[in-house]
Amino acid sequence: MAILHSHLFLLFSLTSTCLLCAFGLVVTESYSHVVKVSSLQPPTICSAPKGSNHHHHEHQKGMLKLKHRYGPCSPFGRRTPLQNLKQDESRVYSLQSRFKQARVKKTTTSTLPAHLGTSLSTGNYIVTIGLGTPSSEMSVVFDTGSDLTWIQCQPCTQCYAQQDPIFNPSNSSTYHNIPCSSPDCSQLSSATGSPTGCSSSTSCLYSTSYADGSSSNGFFARDTLSLTPSDVFPNFTFGCGQQNNGLFGTTAGLLGLGRNGLSLVSQTAKQYGGIFSYCLPTTSSSTAGYLKFGAAASNASSVKFTPLLKNPNAPSSFYFLQMVGISVGGQALNITPSTFAAPGTIVDSGTIITRLPMSAYAVLRSTFREFMSNYTMAPAYQIFDTCYDFSGLDTVNIPTIVLHFGGNVNVDVGMTGILYFPTQTQNCLAFAANTDPTDLTIIGNRQQRTLQVVYDLKSNKIGFGPGGCM
Repeated sequence: MAILHSHLFLLFSLTSTCLLCAFGLVVTESYSHVVKVSSLQPPTICSAPKGSNHHHHEHQKGMLKLKHRYGPCSPFGRRTPLQNLKQDESRVYSLQSRFKQARVKKTTTSTLPAHLGTSLSTGNYIVTIGLGTPSSEMSVVFDTGSDLTWIQCQPCTQCYAQQDPIFNPSNSSTYHNIPCSSPDCSQLSSATGSPTGCSSSTSCLYSTSYADGSSSNGFFARDTLSLTPSDVFPNFTFGCGQQNNGLFGTTAGLLGLGRNGLSLVSQTAKQYGGIFSYCLPTTSSSTAGYLKFGAAASNASSVKFTPLLKNPNAPSSFYFLQMVGISVGGQALNITPSTFAAPGTIVDSGTIITRLPMSAYAVLRSTFREFMSNYTMAPAYQIFDTCYDFSGLDTVNIPTIVLHFGGNVNVDVGMTGILYFPTQTQNCLAFAANTDPTDLTIIGNRQQRTLQVVYDLKSNKIGFGPGGCM
């Protein structure tokens, strides 16, 4: 399975340090990235991983290889920046809608729409799993914003085109439908946000739909899940979808990594302790990404943890944490921690671009523009209003951006988390503003790239460390 790697050549990259003094964010040093302009454009040619480190970890227990869904090495085809951003808007709209609907449900007696969910069309990272006996391999999007794992199944009443053969339950000796009387069937509703049903044979049915019009419907079932040849889980519960429609590309379905009891993380908690980690590679190919279950994959000592928070008025799958500030070029921005506290901040693997409260984004934008005042601004592009034209330049000097979280955890997002380059003459600040004061702050995958991100549900904490990819 091809792995995507980094194409960005930094001449040097120094990390800003910040001391949180009662959230005062007193910054002691200021640094920047000096980068070749020629390296800013995303790669168009697939190249193999370099070095032996990748091969050393390839078959490590609990480790799945991970790649960017639309990178040059992906078998699923390329997408334009415009397509990615439009689908990202759909994803964000759906997450915000889920949050607001859940809040309404728990604070009033209002009637809710029957179907709530998350848009999967921007699930940018995929892994290969095995299902059934004998095991059938399939590539699926992994998503920290969803709980239910589902795949397309035969016989298909309505299925979209996928690259892998569609799973045939009749070929698996360990497959069986879950009966309506099972406690798992009643738990299903909380995982999908949709009502469950029963077939004429009393088998449990699931139905989940999404804000972008996508949907999946079918039998709630059990079968043997194989993450690696040595990581096998009998009686894994998942959705066997016979009616599926939407923007899922040619993947076989979705791997749910949320906090709900039906997620893969919860179902494998006895073996892995409720711990998983990942490193999201860039769309190029000098380092390899991974999704690992159990103890952190590497450089565990460099990972700093901040508490995971619970929001009783939000979907149980969301990963909330305490964001307290932002620094640009070593300067702490004048943003109070309370700006991010309500309605809260989540980490999401499926959202591309980080969304900030309007007031926080305004300060980030103005400060970034001050640092970049020597460069020629370019027209805005979609959600990006701060873009630059680097034509004719050999190198540029870009200020660091550091996100600050509770527990004195400071995350330098690196160059890939600072600039998004939709065209050759537009290099844009890779953050966007929410449009509503009641919208969640969302830490997107663009700002998580190349970091080691560790989720520890047993200890209710999430950690970030540099240099996570291999």
